[in-house]
Amino acid sequence: MPEEADEEPALDVIEAATGQTGKKDEPAADLTLGGYHALHERPPAFEGIDGLPYTVDVDTEATNDPDEPFAAFFVFLRWAATGAGIMDHVESSDVAHGRTAEEARARALELTLFEVRAELDAAIERRKAEE
Repeated sequence: MPEEADEEPALDVIEAATGQTGKKDEPAADLTLGGYHALHERPPAFEGIDGLPYTVDVDTEATNDPDEPFAAFFVFLRWAATGAGIMDHVESSDVAHGRTAEEARARALELTLFEVRAELDAAIERRKAEE
Protein backbone atom coordinates (compact mmCIF):
# COMPACT_ATOMS: atom_id res chain seq x y z
CA MET A 1 0.00 0.00 0.00
CA PRO A 2 1.36 3.45 -0.81
CA GLU A 3 1.97 5.76 2.15
CA GLU A 4 -0.50 8.57 2.52
CA ALA A 5 0.96 12.07 2.33
CA ASP A 6 -0.55 13.17 5.63
CA GLU A 7 0.92 10.29 7.70
CA GLU A 8 3.45 11.21 10.35
CA PRO A 9 6.96 9.83 9.81
CA ALA A 10 7.87 6.75 11.85
CA LEU A 11 9.36 7.39 15.27
CA ASP A 12 13.16 7.07 15.25
CA VAL A 13 13.79 5.37 18.59
CA ILE A 14 17.54 6.08 18.61
CA GLU A 15 16.98 9.77 17.92
CA ALA A 16 14.27 9.99 20.58
CA ALA A 17 16.43 8.26 23.21
CA THR A 18 19.75 9.96 22.51
CA GLY A 19 18.97 13.24 20.81
CA GLN A 20 21.15 12.13 17.89
CA THR A 21 19.84 12.45 14.37
CA GLY A 22 21.83 9.53 12.99
CA LYS A 23 24.72 11.62 11.70
CA LYS A 24 27.98 10.04 12.88
CA ASP A 25 29.71 13.18 14.11
CA GLU A 26 26.71 14.80 15.77
CA PRO A 27 26.79 14.46 19.58
CA ALA A 28 23.67 14.15 21.71
CA ALA A 29 22.23 17.59 22.43
CA ASP A 30 22.46 17.09 26.19
CA LEU A 31 25.88 15.41 26.40
CA THR A 32 27.53 18.54 27.83
CA LEU A 33 26.56 20.39 30.99
CA GLY A 34 25.55 23.47 28.99
CA GLY A 35 23.62 21.39 26.47
CA TYR A 36 21.77 19.61 29.26
CA HIS A 37 20.79 22.95 30.84
CA ALA A 38 19.63 24.30 27.49
CA LEU A 39 17.59 21.24 26.55
CA HIS A 40 16.04 20.37 29.91
CA GLU A 41 15.97 23.83 31.57
CA ARG A 42 17.30 22.41 34.84
CA PRO A 43 20.60 21.13 36.21
CA PRO A 44 21.41 17.45 35.80
CA ALA A 45 21.17 15.18 38.82
CA PHE A 46 23.80 12.61 39.73
CA GLU A 47 24.18 9.84 42.25
CA GLY A 48 27.59 10.23 43.84
CA ILE A 49 29.89 7.38 44.75
CA ASP A 50 28.50 7.77 48.27
CA GLY A 51 25.05 6.79 46.95
CA LEU A 52 23.58 10.24 47.65
CA PRO A 53 21.80 12.58 45.19
CA TYR A 54 23.51 15.73 43.87
CA THR A 55 22.84 18.52 41.41
CA VAL A 56 25.52 20.77 39.93
CA ASP A 57 26.12 24.40 39.11
CA VAL A 58 29.16 26.36 37.90
CA ASP A 59 30.80 29.11 39.91
CA THR A 60 33.84 31.26 39.14
CA GLU A 61 36.56 32.99 41.11
CA ALA A 62 39.47 35.28 40.39
CA THR A 63 42.95 33.76 40.15
CA ASN A 64 46.41 35.28 40.45
CA ASP A 65 47.22 34.24 36.87
CA PRO A 66 47.38 37.30 34.58
CA ASP A 67 46.98 35.10 31.46
CA GLU A 68 43.80 33.44 32.74
CA PRO A 69 42.49 35.61 35.56
CA PHE A 70 39.33 33.54 36.20
CA ALA A 71 38.74 29.91 37.08
CA ALA A 72 35.49 27.96 36.98
CA PHE A 73 34.61 25.11 39.31
CA PHE A 74 31.56 22.98 40.06
CA VAL A 75 29.42 23.28 43.16
CA PHE A 76 27.58 20.03 43.83
CA LEU A 77 24.56 20.37 46.12
CA ARG A 78 23.78 17.22 48.07
CA TRP A 79 20.07 16.71 48.51
CA ALA A 80 18.15 14.81 51.15
CA ALA A 81 17.25 11.31 49.99
CA THR A 82 13.64 12.52 49.68
CA GLY A 83 14.71 15.56 47.64
CA ALA A 84 13.05 17.78 50.24
CA GLY A 85 16.06 19.97 50.95
CA ILE A 86 19.76 20.66 50.50
CA MET A 87 21.85 18.88 53.11
CA ASP A 88 25.43 19.84 52.16
CA HIS A 89 27.69 20.55 49.21
CA VAL A 90 31.10 19.67 47.77
CA GLU A 91 33.19 21.62 45.28
CA SER A 92 35.38 20.44 42.42
CA SER A 93 38.86 21.62 41.67
CA ASP A 94 39.15 24.24 38.94
CA VAL A 95 37.76 22.76 35.72
CA ALA A 96 38.23 25.68 33.29
CA HIS A 97 39.97 29.04 33.02
CA GLY A 98 39.40 32.19 31.02
CA ARG A 99 40.15 35.87 30.55
CA THR A 100 36.72 36.71 32.00
CA ALA A 101 34.40 34.97 34.44
CA GLU A 102 31.94 34.43 31.59
CA GLU A 103 34.61 32.77 29.43
CA ALA A 104 35.66 30.43 32.25
CA ARG A 105 32.01 29.55 32.93
CA ALA A 106 31.35 28.90 29.22
CA ARG A 107 34.33 26.57 29.04
CA ALA A 108 33.10 24.64 32.10
CA LEU A 109 29.68 24.27 30.49
CA GLU A 110 31.36 22.56 27.51
CA LEU A 111 32.45 19.61 29.66
CA THR A 112 30.56 16.37 29.20
CA LEU A 113 28.28 14.97 31.88
CA PHE A 114 30.78 12.11 32.21
CA GLU A 115 33.52 14.62 33.07
CA VAL A 116 31.18 16.41 35.49
CA ARG A 117 30.36 13.11 37.22
CA ALA A 118 34.08 12.32 37.53
CA GLU A 119 34.59 15.70 39.22
CA LEU A 120 31.74 14.93 41.63
CA ASP A 121 33.27 11.61 42.61
CA ALA A 122 36.71 13.21 43.06
CA ALA A 123 35.18 15.92 45.28
CA ILE A 124 33.44 13.29 47.42
CA GLU A 125 36.72 11.37 47.76
CA ARG A 126 38.57 14.57 48.80
CA ARG A 127 35.88 15.26 51.41
CA LYS A 128 36.24 11.71 52.81
CA ALA A 129 40.03 12.11 53.01
CA GLU A 130 39.67 15.40 54.91
CA GLU A 131 37.31 13.91 57.52
